[in-house]
Amino acid sequence: MSAARRTGQGGPERPGGSGVPGAVERSRRLHPAKRLALGVLGGVLLLVGLALLVLPGPGMLLVLAGLVLLSRAVPAVARFEEPVRVRAMQGVAASVASPWRIAGTALAGLALIGAGVVWGARLVPRLPFGGWSTGSSLILSGLVLLGLLGWSYRRTHRS
Repeated sequence: MSAARRTGQGGPERPGGSGVPGAVERSRRLHPAKRLALGVLGGVLLLVGLALLVLPGPGMLLVLAGLVLLSRAVPAVARFEEPVRVRAMQGVAASVASPWRIAGTALAGLALIGAGVVWGARLVPRLPFGGWSTGSSLILSGLVLLGLLGWSYRRTHRS
C-alpha cells in the first residue's frame, strides 16, 4: 500500500470532492459490529442527555457526546453536531462564570459523595434503598460532577 493511500491522501477524484475519504466512506469502513456499538452507545447517551436537559445534570454535554458517537455510525447526524457543540460550550462557560457558581457546584459534588457514604454504610437506618448500590451511584455522581467542574474550569480559564 502506498504512503499516500495510508495517510488518506491522493486516490481517485470523487465528484465534488478532493479525493480524501469523507465521513460516509469512513463510516462504511467500520466493521458492522462497531457501527452498531457506536450507534447504540450514542443513542443511549443522547437519550440520557435529553432527559438531563430537564433534570439536574450535564444534559447538553451528554447530548453532544451522543451525537459525536452517532455521527461516526450514521454520517447524516454530523450536521447536528456543531450547533450542539456551540451551545454545550456556552453552558460550560456559564457554569464556571463566577466563584459562587464554582463553589456551589463543588459543594454539591462533595455533598453527593458524603450522602453516598452515609447511604452505603447505612449510618442512618431508616433511609430508603440503603446499601452500597445506592451509595456507590451517589459517590460516582459526585465524582463525575467534580470532574466536569474541573474540566470546565480548565477549558474556560486557560491562560
